[in-house]
Amino acid sequence: MFGGGFAPPQLSKEELAAGEAEAAATIQRALGISAALYLSPFLVDAVWKTFF
Repeated sequence: MFGGGFAPPQLSKEELAAGEAEAAATIQRALGISAALYLSPFLVDAVWKTFF
Protein backbone atom coordinates (compact mmCIF):
# COMPACT_ATOMS: atom_id res chain seq x y z
CA MET A 1 0.00 0.00 0.00
CA PHE A 2 2.67 2.51 0.98
CA GLY A 3 5.80 1.10 -0.64
CA GLY A 4 4.40 0.04 -3.96
CA GLY A 5 6.69 -2.97 -3.95
CA PHE A 6 9.78 -0.78 -4.26
CA ALA A 7 12.73 -1.90 -2.13
CA PRO A 8 15.68 0.40 -1.49
CA PRO A 9 19.01 -0.75 -2.92
CA GLN A 10 21.05 -3.00 -0.67
CA LEU A 11 24.33 -1.67 0.68
CA SER A 12 27.56 -3.45 -0.10
CA LYS A 13 29.64 -4.92 2.73
CA GLU A 14 32.14 -2.08 2.37
CA GLU A 15 29.41 0.58 2.59
CA LEU A 16 27.87 -1.16 5.58
CA ALA A 17 31.25 -1.37 7.36
CA ALA A 18 31.94 2.30 6.61
CA GLY A 19 28.56 3.29 8.01
CA GLU A 20 29.12 1.25 11.15
CA ALA A 21 32.56 2.81 11.65
CA GLU A 22 31.12 6.29 11.21
CA ALA A 23 28.33 5.54 13.68
CA ALA A 24 30.79 4.19 16.26
CA ALA A 25 33.00 7.28 15.88
CA THR A 26 29.97 9.56 16.28
CA ILE A 27 28.90 7.78 19.46
CA GLN A 28 32.43 7.93 20.91
CA ARG A 29 32.66 11.63 20.08
CA ALA A 30 29.29 12.32 21.71
CA LEU A 31 30.28 10.41 24.85
CA GLY A 32 33.59 12.26 25.05
CA ILE A 33 31.91 15.64 24.67
CA SER A 34 29.29 14.69 27.25
CA ALA A 35 31.98 13.69 29.75
CA ALA A 36 33.90 16.92 29.13
CA LEU A 37 30.77 19.02 29.63
CA TYR A 38 29.92 17.11 32.80
CA LEU A 39 33.41 17.56 34.28
CA SER A 40 34.00 21.15 33.19
CA PRO A 41 32.31 22.82 36.21
CA PHE A 42 34.47 20.75 38.58
CA LEU A 43 37.61 21.68 36.64
CA VAL A 44 36.73 25.36 36.63
CA ASP A 45 36.04 25.22 40.38
CA ALA A 46 39.37 23.47 41.08
CA VAL A 47 41.30 26.01 39.00
CA TRP A 48 39.45 28.87 40.66
CA LYS A 49 40.31 27.56 44.14
CA THR A 50 43.94 26.92 43.16
CA PHE A 51 44.74 30.30 41.65
CA PHE A 52 42.29 32.70 43.26
